[in-house]
Amino acid sequence: MNGRVGRIVGVVATLAATALAVGLTRDAGRTDQTAAPASAAPAPTPSVLLNGTDDAFIQLLLPMNEGALALIADVEDRQSAADPALRAVLGDIRAAHRAESVELRRLLAAGNIPEQNIHAGHQMPGMVTDAALAELRAAPEAEVRSRAVGLIRAHLAQTVVLCRGEQTAGGSTEVKTLAGRIQAARAAELNALAGQPGGTGAPAN
Repeated sequence: MNGRVGRIVGVVATLAATALAVGLTRDAGRTDQTAAPASAAPAPTPSVLLNGTDDAFIQLLLPMNEGALALIADVEDRQSAADPALRAVLGDIRAAHRAESVELRRLLAAGNIPEQNIHAGHQMPGMVTDAALAELRAAPEAEVRSRAVGLIRAHLAQTVVLCRGEQTAGGSTEVKTLAGRIQAARAAELNALAGQPGGTGAPAN
């Protein structure tokens, strides 16, 4: 594992901000056919400066979201997920996760940082792993619903923890603002799951 990956993993473990700031200036203007003097330069798209915590937060949340989306896709194919209320909750979670992932990738690009799944194969809290999905697929139909909801709940709760860490130690206003929005969304999703088997427990704040 190279030095940069090691620094990212350290930030995830400690939620401490390290001195890593990068910038990217990109041209984002289109020439107006009727105006724009030849000497006028197009306005640049604002870059985003990401410190180590910002980078680690995004690089961890993206695969976490992907794992949750894979779980939802699996569950929706099972007979145990036929309950309309559960399908509605899972549909809302799926839509929110997809939108979040688009925004997270936009921030990485604006910070000129490549996306890397440095946690592949790791047993990270809240991560829906391939092993967890395999166990769910092999589970008796009667257990699928409660197991799946429990996995989703663990994922949502851990994301709340990560969002709090980002808002405390992150350096980018844009990433910290997004983390606040995601934290609020996760709290609402946890409350929506509370009425499902496996979704009980105190809601996140």
